[in-house]
Amino acid sequence: MSARGSGGNDKAVTPDDSKAGDVAVGPGSSVTRGVWARVLKGAVGEAVRAYEAMGAGHRERVLEEALAVPADTRTRLVEVLRQARDFAGAARLLEADGDDAGAAPLYEQAGAPLLAAEAWLRVGEQARAAAAFERAGSLEQALALYQALGARESLAHLLGRMHRPMEAAQVFRVLGNAHAELEMLRAVPADDAQRPEAVLRMCELLDAEGATWRALVLLADGIKHATGSGLLLLQAEQARLLQQLGLASAPEGAVAAEKAPPVVDGYGYLKAIPIFDGLSLEDMRDLYRLARPMLLPAGTTVLEKGAKGMGLVVLLEGMVSVSTGPGPDARQLNMLGPGAFLGEISLILDGPVSAHVRAHTVVRALRVTRTDFQYFLETHEAAALRIYRLFTQSLAERVRDLSS
Repeated sequence: MSARGSGGNDKAVTPDDSKAGDVAVGPGSSVTRGVWARVLKGAVGEAVRAYEAMGAGHRERVLEEALAVPADTRTRLVEVLRQARDFAGAARLLEADGDDAGAAPLYEQAGAPLLAAEAWLRVGEQARAAAAFERAGSLEQALALYQALGARESLAHLLGRMHRPMEAAQVFRVLGNAHAELEMLRAVPADDAQRPEAVLRMCELLDAEGATWRALVLLADGIKHATGSGLLLLQAEQARLLQQLGLASAPEGAVAAEKAPPVVDGYGYLKAIPIFDGLSLEDMRDLYRLARPMLLPAGTTVLEKGAKGMGLVVLLEGMVSVSTGPGPDARQLNMLGPGAFLGEISLILDGPVSAHVRAHTVVRALRVTRTDFQYFLETHEAAALRIYRLFTQSLAERVRDLSS
């Protein structure tokens, strides 16, 4: 921020040029002396209003002139800028004084994640710097930091966003997150040299879940596109699974697909939730990958009334009962089954659960935690805007219904 003039009619303000009360105005020009007078007098509220009334060019002049004032005066100006919500301006002044720890969060408030990332780096906050680089779209820099930190989950999600699915799948495998690993393996293109390896691992995961028929359907498709050693490996796995099922040969593709049980992986249910309406295919797949599978025995408390919300829960199989509380005198409000969802408000508003939900049968579900959802919003700007808009509309409709 080098000081510069704006025209021949401006001159530096001296103690004899202007006074605010009995306080002499320090550095300033004819267009900025009103702010400086109030800053020096300690009239923060008045200084805020004067600063807000300025044009962008004059506000920039104030920031440049701030370099010439004493540190305590600059500190007062920083407070003025905070209250005026010129977070970027306040961050610039703090950065100029070497206060990167103070500047970084202000840059984030200003929507300048790259400047925030660089400030976080200078104070050794590598995790915060990595997250800010990712929000800024500087993915390679974020990747290097996540690798250095050993932040494997963040690393895996970022590799997925960078369209490096096999690498992401390998990290998810180490983490034991089979759901996300399977999602990444699905994303390996059919013409990729690693596709046969991806298909074999998907079959292993599906077979472990008891979805052997689904694995056979996947193998049949993979064999159509494979050649060489990849083809031989897929055929050998097909033979093994057929033997496991007591079959002599593979059914035709249409028959195999017909025999395969319907896929209830939750993606369609998640996509149907109103606040996710309009999200792009890529954004929806990223959100789905963040979901965590849940298996709950009958009688398990899914959501406890009055407790902190656990995020979004989407039911895939089984039934849950919704009641006014956990006690024997509680009144049952509803019974919900596959496709129903609970706790979506807790994704955005951190408040207590308003009803008690218990697994009536064995329940299989997907959960999106508030922490994971906040990460999604921070790294998917267009999706976040759409979600907040729809969430606000939904909330307004609920308020209107209650009022009527």
